[in-house]
Amino acid sequence: MKIIVLVKQVPDTYGERKLNATTGILDRAASEPIIDEISERALEVALRYRDSHKGTEVVLLGMGPASVTAALRKALALGADSAVHVLDDALAGADMGYTAAVLAAATIHTGYDLVIAGNESTDGRGGVIPSMIAEHLQRPSLTFLDSLDILDERVSGVRRTETGTVDAHAALPAIVSITELAPDVRFPNFKGILSAKKKPLTVLALADLGLDTAALSSRGHSVIAKTEQRPSRTAGTKVADDGNAGVDLADFLAARHLI
Repeated sequence: MKIIVLVKQVPDTYGERKLNATTGILDRAASEPIIDEISERALEVALRYRDSHKGTEVVLLGMGPASVTAALRKALALGADSAVHVLDDALAGADMGYTAAVLAAATIHTGYDLVIAGNESTDGRGGVIPSMIAEHLQRPSLTFLDSLDILDERVSGVRRTETGTVDAHAALPAIVSITELAPDVRFPNFKGILSAKKKPLTVLALADLGLDTAALSSRGHSVIAKTEQRPSRTAGTKVADDGNAGVDLADFLAARHLI
């Protein structure tokens, strides 16, 4: 079994996240870059399967600037066998469509039986990348799974809905995404930290995947036309209770179409 785990580097959720006012692209220097917690949970699902199924190979797949290498090395220290880093200047500011196309190509290049991802990243929160990759690969996808069972020829899991739960299953190869109900990632041990420096980490450019910017652009991608700074907070309106506070409050909300 060869399992690819998608790993995304994101700004620290406890720090301030900013966009570049000129380009509208994430300002990566504004906060500490870390592995997305949901990516760590996806990795833990793969590692737990490997713990009881010897011969399983867990490969990390990340895309982004040079700083992503540090995130992949940390994930290797947790126990993954190898990592693939898609690094190309042409990918700066890539939208979800761009990203999914590249990750799908990298998945084919690497080879896989199962792809495990988080349901949505803490920065973009799009929640569609796993499904978009599955569409490119023409493989089944099971998304937003609270639990996941991996068998030799299929995967199954439980997805919550507004009215209950759904038991979903699909034949391998497949792409799945897990929610925050998946287990927390394990702590790296000293041996894992040392061995991470020696584990294979392959860096791929678009050309290595048989892609180029013209081919990606022909599929269409988002273009940021304008950026504006978020306005500063202003003082609120105080409603004094002189006997008509209820009416004044209702009028205030109605004027703003809030009721």
